[in-house]
Amino acid sequence: MTPYEFKYADTRRRRFRPIPVRMLVPNVITLLAICAGLTAIRLSIEGRMTLAVYAIVFAAALDGIDGRIARMIKGQSKFGAELDSLADFVNFGVAPGLMLYFWQLHELGNAGWIAAMVFAISMCLRLARFNATLDDPNKPAFAANFFTGVPAPAGAITVMLPIYAAFLDLGRWPAALTAGYTLLIAFLMVSRLPVFSGKSMRMRVPPELVLPAFVAVIFFIALLISYPWYVLSIGTVLYLLALPLGYKSYRDQARAMEATARSGGEVPSPPSAPTLTNLSEPPHDDDRPGRLH
Repeated sequence: MTPYEFKYADTRRRRFRPIPVRMLVPNVITLLAICAGLTAIRLSIEGRMTLAVYAIVFAAALDGIDGRIARMIKGQSKFGAELDSLADFVNFGVAPGLMLYFWQLHELGNAGWIAAMVFAISMCLRLARFNATLDDPNKPAFAANFFTGVPAPAGAITVMLPIYAAFLDLGRWPAALTAGYTLLIAFLMVSRLPVFSGKSMRMRVPPELVLPAFVAVIFFIALLISYPWYVLSIGTVLYLLALPLGYKSYRDQARAMEATARSGGEVPSPPSAPTLTNLSEPPHDDDRPGRLH
């Protein structure tokens, strides 16, 4: 018996089933997003901050489509879901924190490094909370339309507002103000603040609106390419201003559900436990139901 033969003759080599290509495509997109996030770190170290921000925006775009593609081609998998969570931590937690540190927070010494670390750790805790509460049976039905805290891609995009302002020649924020703003976004990510997820929006477009939808998407992309800092700055400010609306909507629906329960009406049951997919946040966050990212 050679060293490569099994000890027992009746023991058979375990065979793994071939993996369909449709299961690999979403994971490849997620890996591309990780490459973009790691490249953003390298570019920020080299001082090419403009390209670094572009890389994070590109990673956020990939994060928004990988889960949708997985559902379209039926390529969901638990492996993809775990890979997506790791990608979110790298792309939207580690990368933006390091970018801000190399760009300005290093001027504060240890205090700046602490602010960058708190942001990255907050992202990690947020994703861990999502994974832990994914199968929560006590969640009300309407809660599936809300994120708990600012989702991961939105946190990464909004925390870089000081960089956008500098590129717009609006003045460089004081380092202490940048650190405080970074901590604020970190707090919003780990908070219990209900944030609109957009899942209740209809994903089907009426036939008469197909062409206008194409034009609107192309127009937005053209604006983002031509005036990136204006689009990112205005979008960030509007997003932050809209956060109280999500809280108000959540409270109104919660009170309506309580009133229905007190009056003896039928309360909608929570949605069934979702299947882990290759996403998002979410949200993005996109998306997996109830995604926090």
